[in-house]
Amino acid sequence: MSLPKAELHLHIEGTLEPELAFELAARNGVELPYADTDSLRTAYQFEDLQSFLNLYYELMAVLRTERDFEDLANAYLARAAAQGVRHAEIFFDPQAHLARGVEMGTVVEGLWRALGSSARNHGVSTQLIMCFLRDESAESALETLDAAKPYLDRIVGVGLDSAEVGHPPVKFREVYEAAAALGLRRVAHAGEEGPPEYIVEALDVLGVERIDHGLRCVESPELVARLVRDRVPLTLCPLSNVRLRTVDVLGDHPLPAMLDAGLMCTVNSDDPAYFGGYAGDNFEAVQQALGLSEERLRELARNSFLASFLEHDEELRARYLAEVDAYEF
Repeated sequence: MSLPKAELHLHIEGTLEPELAFELAARNGVELPYADTDSLRTAYQFEDLQSFLNLYYELMAVLRTERDFEDLANAYLARAAAQGVRHAEIFFDPQAHLARGVEMGTVVEGLWRALGSSARNHGVSTQLIMCFLRDESAESALETLDAAKPYLDRIVGVGLDSAEVGHPPVKFREVYEAAAALGLRRVAHAGEEGPPEYIVEALDVLGVERIDHGLRCVESPELVARLVRDRVPLTLCPLSNVRLRTVDVLGDHPLPAMLDAGLMCTVNSDDPAYFGGYAGDNFEAVQQALGLSEERLRELARNSFLASFLEHDEELRARYLAEVDAYEF
């Protein structure tokens, strides 16, 4: 679906398709424990979040050089542009690379080789958000923020991802305070596997401006009312929710009820190589499974640009919104 849209919940490491994984493995002399791309694609079947994360981190071994990160980002941007993405705010996980001996500069500068020319090469404006791994220590997050300081001209904000349960947002209070002091935007995964209370903590303790996922807010009418009142965006990922068993089948997804309640929902792809679809695929899937009207789809697209961190270029945001309004299904 080529409806113009912004993608606000996208892990660049989660765009690693099997074909590129084997290409980078051959380039870097990395031996993958899979016979071929078909056997690797078969492995992209998960029982839960942890089984996904195990494979996700295993395959990162092929990402070694600036060129690797540039190729990864360019492959995503080409696919995203073909599905109507006009602006992308892209997550990356530096701790997962630092732990393998890949330096922060290699990751950031490699990604920026693609992102810096994306508007010209792909017609997609971009921003970069550095995520902290919540199953690592708060001290590690602070060290990561410190390592990123030379590259803050490339990084617009910070996020919080990986295994949610048992790692409440409050654990990262100090690093989020430090990020705020540096002028960085703040988002966090909350309310995917974790309870609604994690969403409240992310807002009150971390001061986040967007909630990534936020699906479980529907369990708390008081929280829903607050999110509606404050116009807090939720970056939902429908195909991801089904693959990770947060929702049994897409037809059961609460997206229509969330929109009816007045929540500012957006639709995104999360880790599209692993979860079976990029941004446009997610829009098409929810249209078919949930019977969303064209105006509902247009609302989701408008929300994505309104929720984006484009305050530095309101003219660009207005142009994107005009494209949404003019789109003919």
